[in-house]
Amino acid sequence: GETGEVFNIERTELIIDRETIFEEQHINKIIDANIKTVLFHREETTTDYSVIFNTLQKDPANSEKQAIEYIYLQLRNTAAPDEEAARSALEKLFFSDKRYDLGEVWRYRINKKLNLNIPMETGILTKEDIISIIKYLVELINSKTDVDDIDHLSNRRVRTVGEQLYNQFSVGLSRMARTIREKMNVRDNEVFAPADLINAKTLSSVINSFFGTNQLSQFMDQTNPLSEITHKRRISALGPGGLSRERAGFEVRDVHYTHYGRLCTIETPEGPNIGLISSLCVFAKINKLGFIETPYRKVTNGIVQFQDEPIYLSAEEEENKIIAQAKSEMDENGVLSEKVKARQLADYPIVQKEQVDLIDIAPNQIASIAASLIPFLENDDANRALMGSNMMRQAVPLLIPERPIVGTGLEKQVAIDSRALILAEGDGVIEYVDAQKIVVNYNFSETEKLVSFDSNIKTYELQKFKRTNQNSCINTKPIVTKGQQVKKGDVLTEGYGTKDGELALGRNMMVAFMPWKGYNFEDAIVISERVVKEDIFTSIHIEEFTLEVRDTKRGIEELTNDIPNVSNEATKDLGEDGLIRIGAEINEGDILIGKITPKGESYPTPEEKLLRAIFGDKAGDVKDASLKAPPSMKGVVIGAKSLSRLTKDRKARSKEKDIISEIEATYNKKLAELKDSIVNKMYKLLEGKISHNVYDSSKNVVIQKGAKFSQKMLASINYSSVTVSKWTNDPKINVLVSEIIRNYLVKERDIVAKLTREKFDATIGSELPNGIVQMAKVYVASKRKLKVGDKMAGRHGNKGIVARVVRQEDMPFLEDGRPVDIVLNPLGVPSRMNLGQIYETVLGWAGKELGMHFATPIFDGASIAEINDLMEKAKLPVNGSTQLYDGGTGEKFHQKVTVGYIYMIKLHHMVDDKMHARSIGPYSLITQQPLGGKAQFGGQRFGEMEVWAIEAFGAANILQEILTIKSDDVIGRAKAYEAIVKGENMPIPRLPESFNVLVNELRGLALDVKFD
Repeated sequence: GETGEVFNIERTELIIDRETIFEEQHINKIIDANIKTVLFHREETTTDYSVIFNTLQKDPANSEKQAIEYIYLQLRNTAAPDEEAARSALEKLFFSDKRYDLGEVWRYRINKKLNLNIPMETGILTKEDIISIIKYLVELINSKTDVDDIDHLSNRRVRTVGEQLYNQFSVGLSRMARTIREKMNVRDNEVFAPADLINAKTLSSVINSFFGTNQLSQFMDQTNPLSEITHKRRISALGPGGLSRERAGFEVRDVHYTHYGRLCTIETPEGPNIGLISSLCVFAKINKLGFIETPYRKVTNGIVQFQDEPIYLSAEEEENKIIAQAKSEMDENGVLSEKVKARQLADYPIVQKEQVDLIDIAPNQIASIAASLIPFLENDDANRALMGSNMMRQAVPLLIPERPIVGTGLEKQVAIDSRALILAEGDGVIEYVDAQKIVVNYNFSETEKLVSFDSNIKTYELQKFKRTNQNSCINTKPIVTKGQQVKKGDVLTEGYGTKDGELALGRNMMVAFMPWKGYNFEDAIVISERVVKEDIFTSIHIEEFTLEVRDTKRGIEELTNDIPNVSNEATKDLGEDGLIRIGAEINEGDILIGKITPKGESYPTPEEKLLRAIFGDKAGDVKDASLKAPPSMKGVVIGAKSLSRLTKDRKARSKEKDIISEIEATYNKKLAELKDSIVNKMYKLLEGKISHNVYDSSKNVVIQKGAKFSQKMLASINYSSVTVSKWTNDPKINVLVSEIIRNYLVKERDIVAKLTREKFDATIGSELPNGIVQMAKVYVASKRKLKVGDKMAGRHGNKGIVARVVRQEDMPFLEDGRPVDIVLNPLGVPSRMNLGQIYETVLGWAGKELGMHFATPIFDGASIAEINDLMEKAKLPVNGSTQLYDGGTGEKFHQKVTVGYIYMIKLHHMVDDKMHARSIGPYSLITQQPLGGKAQFGGQRFGEMEVWAIEAFGAANILQEILTIKSDDVIGRAKAYEAIVKGENMPIPRLPESFNVLVNELRGLALDVKFD
């Protein structure tokens, strides 16, 4: 502010003139002269310091003591007893690390925001923080700085599973601590062991509820390997501590320039979650503070530094940098051309090469894995690319998959990283191979043999016909032969959406873009019979059926094949235990698991009592509660198992003890062998060497310095507690010693874990929920061919439903008589703007003819010129425009048609799962109307608008029937059924039940409704 004059009262000496604007030196002068008061005034209200002036004007405190007391008064609403109490209250509230810790992320952000250099460990506010915050707020009011952009990725962080679990764990620990404290207060001076106080249930229940009920703890999407890997890389803004769908506005969902290389701008769901759930980009990684980083190469003076490692930058570190795109023109030394297309913040300037700071690492840096698998993505509209990347995650693994002719080069990496394949762990030879297992003999070097406790011959079990969460089927088979040499990282198997070690979700199909008798209207697809006949899109699906056996009030239920009132024909495939035999063919309504359940006891008549006395007690008091195959089920039983709780009688208990001691003996033998092995290895390594002091974990000396190593000495050591560091004065040997001990501990832990598991299985059996005695499971596999109503798609969002399967001879054919496999509607291309499919069609045909596979990475793919060259080389028409002939008449079509090969996939939405028709089924309890939905075997809702349609048509009787006897007129529907059976006329409809519900609801509002 501008000062009034400052006078020292004792001797009048002018220190600062009037109308001086205050600077730092003036403050020093005042402090030196020990002046108590300064008068300020301000010229006008709009100046930058008016906020401070107003504050000083209103502030009643003139000294530190007064200020502290004033703060205490504001906080506690009562005057402070003394200065000390006021000071300690303030210290405790703001400056005590016992009370709170704002964490590393907070300190990092506040240091960056306010240009402070406070150490990262400081998790509490400091005085510098408070002053800087006030200064920043004043600058904000004076428009010297900007408000933060809430959608900037420097203001959003990823909370990983580990961090969330850590928070849950601390919640659990604090709850446990509270119960311990309470117990200690109750038992004041009793003697008790720690075990009496600690209840681990509190901790485990918190963690179980985290995994069991958290919105983000999801069932893995296992449709195919791509959906698995994408689900694991998903980032959600929903869930506890996040947004809710209803409240999230447009800005949160929108693409922000900081998403580049961090969150995929393409892959996000359609619908209410759009923009709230996104996928990590291919190269993105999350740093320890939870910010997403993306890699760049440095550029100095227009030269790209290829010799240096790429640097990972967060959104904040990248701010204001000028970044060139990955395929900028440069010579072989990495020197950029004079003018470079670049991006800076939300802008895309063209700059001189010297101005460039960084360059992208790859063209597909901007996209996620799924989007990077779409060839010619750069020629597709973003909306369709979004659908394409989402639909690839719904592709069903086929019986006979095929690599795409046109890929992007990422297929192999995805297949390997999805962990769906078995890879060789080192160089070696295949010893043995069959459908179930692969045995590899690895070439271990002498040191590897010394430090490893595993044999160099390793057996890999292959997964055969495993059911996934989505009922698709994992079935892997070997692609190596006996005696074959393998190198580290070689792929040994294929299957489950992979082929030759690459991701293979679909098949390459010959496609023509033309209308076909109106059958491909509105995105419908016409396919050739060959596709069905040759099992091109056939997939295997495995369904699991479970039945629980409960202990009811009326007695225990029982699994059996002796079911009352059921023919022998129906139970012929059931075993003694009620489970169906493996290999049985199933149709709808067949019994899968036979179960009987006790009926309620009625009071038997004397005659019944007599009959029971003669024929035994069993007859007539149980009812059939078997599990039957649902409608539209056809398949073969491939597995059946039953899990049960162990019943505990005296005999069983003694048997259990024997089993446990046997298990323990086996594992003790294994542990002893392991110990002998480590002693021999250590002796071999240390024979004749002189020791340093070797300590155990509690710092006791186990081996004296200067001692010679002997087998006896090495056998007496407990290796799980000795230190791994210096055993001898030879550093090379010390490294080997530490490796041996580390490998030994891993192996030992493995053996102990297996032992605990087996003991648990022997004592407790299967963990079943309360009240359930036994649980039976049956697995049924069905083979589904492609049929009318199934959904198919390409990789460019070009989806459709199969509308007709046409005989091969009726399909349009080429000059040489080859019929095409699929006819797509050309009208699906122009308005959708997904031209990538046309490029793929043409290049795919060239690849098929030349027997080549292409990798065209996104944003760096094949050009039209290159595609045309390949078409010429393959002696095919440029652009794929070909003369086709009508299969029915053999005549030429009027115009040329684009023909080629597209990679098509079959999606998880299959007509077999959706087809549904209701006959007699369950009714809702209150309204007495049929339930809705396939799962409840429900009907179709005849809603308000449908009623209007019938009213408009004037079909009064049909309408009355629909609203009464076909729905909730209870007596009427029974009578109608009777009339149909007897062939009589329909009865007159009566009062619908929903009317009674309405009347009763009105009575509930105390309105007496009468109707005459």
